[in-house]
Amino acid sequence: MEAQQHDAFANVLAQLTELQAVLKVEENAFTLLQEPKRVVRVAIPVKMDNGAVKVFIGYRSQFNDALGPFKGGIRFHPDVNESEVKALSAWMTWKTALLGLPLGGGKGGIIVDTKTLSAGELERLSRGYIRALYKNFGPEIDVPAPDVYTTPQIMAWMLDEYEVIVGRHQPGTITGKPLTVGGSAGRGPATGRGGALIMKLAAEKMNLPVGSSVAIQGFGNVGAEFALAAIAFGFKIVAVSDSHDAIYNPAGFDVPALMKYKHDTGGVKNFPGSTVCADVLAVEADVLIPAALENSITAQNFGIIKAKLIVEMANGPITPEADKLLADKVIVPDILANAAGVLVSYLEQVQNASNYYWPEEEVVAKMNLLMTDAFNTAWSKMEELKSSFRLAGQAVAVQRVVEAMKARGWC
Repeated sequence: MEAQQHDAFANVLAQLTELQAVLKVEENAFTLLQEPKRVVRVAIPVKMDNGAVKVFIGYRSQFNDALGPFKGGIRFHPDVNESEVKALSAWMTWKTALLGLPLGGGKGGIIVDTKTLSAGELERLSRGYIRALYKNFGPEIDVPAPDVYTTPQIMAWMLDEYEVIVGRHQPGTITGKPLTVGGSAGRGPATGRGGALIMKLAAEKMNLPVGSSVAIQGFGNVGAEFALAAIAFGFKIVAVSDSHDAIYNPAGFDVPALMKYKHDTGGVKNFPGSTVCADVLAVEADVLIPAALENSITAQNFGIIKAKLIVEMANGPITPEADKLLADKVIVPDILANAAGVLVSYLEQVQNASNYYWPEEEVVAKMNLLMTDAFNTAWSKMEELKSSFRLAGQAVAVQRVVEAMKARGWC
């Protein structure tokens, strides 16, 4: 059973089945929730630096737009596949709904190892993705954003290609852009900052002490920004891992120094004062932050986790079977924990539409208010249903999507 659940979209369907037992959504509406509205697969020819043409496969899944235009990132990764983008577009649908945003859910990606591309090849690939899919995008249709191994620079190339094709400026078509082309202050660190705020709110509900210890699986941009915000809230980062190594220091890391060390050396290995850690999941810590990729925690390794609180900064890091086996933990689901990225992307869209841009403090204040409201709504639903936090958050989101579908006459 667990092998099948490593299929990302199978995870979505398993979660929906569990949710349906509680919500008892009308059958027609439940049927609509089980498939994306549209999935597009494209072949993208790119002229490489050596003159050869290489074809890359790209995807865009548009899951549900009952609440508003599709919204979701584009990832560049060797493991991108149709099931993954379908799953991520579903989770994005629940995420925007839980936040109360007038947006639906989408997700895209290209099968590629960006480390093998030159800057020129990466730009041509990024522009090629837009040429293949531009009819599917627009501020009132579908709004992409950065994701795994995509950057503000890639978003700028994509926006430029889109605007060249349509013949007009339309900055709200893509978010996560550089500030110089209509990006929002505070967008880069938003996901990490918002997740740390959610961890603080959950820790307060659980009466975890000030200075609680935190272990972070995945010390990329999100994990590092999360760590910075967490220490500002008084937490102690005792373990981190990157794609190659894991390190531990029970006294807590100097996070800015660790970030600089990783930038300078390319990894966390041998950071001064640290010891090698076999598996960051097994560290003695109050809080665990899975901030890597999907299916990191399974029925095979869940037993090593000692943390009382798990905050999912990655998308789908816990398989459904493992989720049930971790019932003694409080798990803040990804659709809430890492939602600040799409929230600030929405604020970027609002600024693009008005052609008026807020200072970072104002963006952060709006983000904190909406994230806190979403947390409190989901926590209250959890207490009402006497359920897991994940099921409660999804219940709030799915109910909102279903209400919008009914109002539109879809079901």
